[in-house]
Amino acid sequence: MASGNNVTRMSPRQRMINLMYIVLTAMLALNVSSDVLNGFNQVHDGLVRTNETMAAKNEIQYVYLQELYQKNPTKVGPWLEKGTYLRNYSTSLLNEIDSLKLAIAQKADGKKGDPENLVNLDDLEAAGVVMLNPSTNSGRHLKEQIDQYRVSVAELITDPQKRDAVLTMLSTQVKDKQQVGATETWEEQMFDNMPAVAAVTMLSKLQSDIREAESEALTNLITNVDIGDVRVNELNPYVIPNSNMVMRGGRYVADIVLAAIDTTQRPAIFVDGNKIENGHLELIASSVGNHAYSGYIEVARGDGSIDRRPFSSSYTVMEPMATISPTMMNVLYAGIDNPVSISVPGVAMNAVEASMTNGSLVRNGDSWVARPGQIGQDAVISVFASMDGNRQQVGSMTFRVRQLPDPAPFIPIKDAQGNLVNYKGTPKKISKQQLMEAESIGAAIDDGILNVSFTVESFSTIFYDSMGNAIPEVSDGNRFSSRQKEQFRRLKPGARFFISNVKAKGPDGISRVIYPLEVSLN
Repeated sequence: MASGNNVTRMSPRQRMINLMYIVLTAMLALNVSSDVLNGFNQVHDGLVRTNETMAAKNEIQYVYLQELYQKNPTKVGPWLEKGTYLRNYSTSLLNEIDSLKLAIAQKADGKKGDPENLVNLDDLEAAGVVMLNPSTNSGRHLKEQIDQYRVSVAELITDPQKRDAVLTMLSTQVKDKQQVGATETWEEQMFDNMPAVAAVTMLSKLQSDIREAESEALTNLITNVDIGDVRVNELNPYVIPNSNMVMRGGRYVADIVLAAIDTTQRPAIFVDGNKIENGHLELIASSVGNHAYSGYIEVARGDGSIDRRPFSSSYTVMEPMATISPTMMNVLYAGIDNPVSISVPGVAMNAVEASMTNGSLVRNGDSWVARPGQIGQDAVISVFASMDGNRQQVGSMTFRVRQLPDPAPFIPIKDAQGNLVNYKGTPKKISKQQLMEAESIGAAIDDGILNVSFTVESFSTIFYDSMGNAIPEVSDGNRFSSRQKEQFRRLKPGARFFISNVKAKGPDGISRVIYPLEVSLN
């Protein structure tokens, strides 16, 4: 580098050339590479798919809450009211974020701008103009809305760990800056001098966090309903039959009890004038049709008088029929074994036969395994029973054959006890040591209904440097590549990165790209 004396000896033209070189170097340093922008695009596409999945899940939970309300309006009413408030609140905030994404896209690409198909990915002004405009204060207003939503949704979650995870996930606290200077606001850190595609991606990530928080709150509301809990404030008799439906030739069995009775004093129970010992009623179902009976329960009061409580009930006798029900779901999935329960009341299992169209049906002990064939074509299971030496069809059921749903990606890690567990991403965090010890990622459907493993064929990781630039790296099959491992070693505490473009193949032989995984370090 030239000394100060050499600079003084430079001609004005040479000085101007040197100054222009410095300015050009600075401009090149500020330029965002196409690889980085494409990385943001990949993450954004994954987030869009995740948001669609979470929206469908939350809708199912809300509909289930409404179904519980239909069964017990008095008990479920307060919880449905909270769920409706949460749903409307979340929808309003999500729509507000959608409008901001659209405004950024239109500022970058014009009136026809689409946040899902940005053209000027590297536009550094659009996000700042929309979010940091002092006349609208859209960024500050969004922060205030998120803060209010975070407090409201946290009040609906009783589990301390899940509540803390949601509070952390929706936190708008400004991170301390490493360099000397005034601390930026949350909206400045998020949108100041940020490429349009990065701003839209971060807003989609915020929508994903809101969906996740909404899901946790809805799950908590449904858990608190406890529709099976029964409370009484009266003394009434109850008839508890094993079943109100009895086949001809079978037995009707019921227990008759008085609720809230004194266990030291058993009541006297009479049915059609006959005393029933221990409240156990057994009748022979001799003919098809509805059969009614009545009686009363006598219990001694504290003053020695007798309290008589009448009751009545009925049962229905029907011809033999088959019961066919899928063990895991109400559809059959191609490519896997679907356990199916088949039984005919009153008929021994060895006298029951079954067959299926569009696939195979094999007996496995007292249960059956259905393996359907062509996707989209219905499969019909027909049941036959041998009764009194005659073989007859006693029932059939039509099942829809569907493709397996997409699995969830995970990283196999070891917990504090050395047990192998599946890490499925934020809001949970892992240590850097756990990440370094991991060798690969996996994918599976383990939602409590299905338990199906997939083979991961490839994936990418997206890291961010100190300037916020994304650094994509490609895997070695289902294993982390050496370059990815090197990036792991450089991560600092609290860092985050994404695993996207996960390509997985299921037992049905179909390869698919599944939604990404966000990894957070302690």
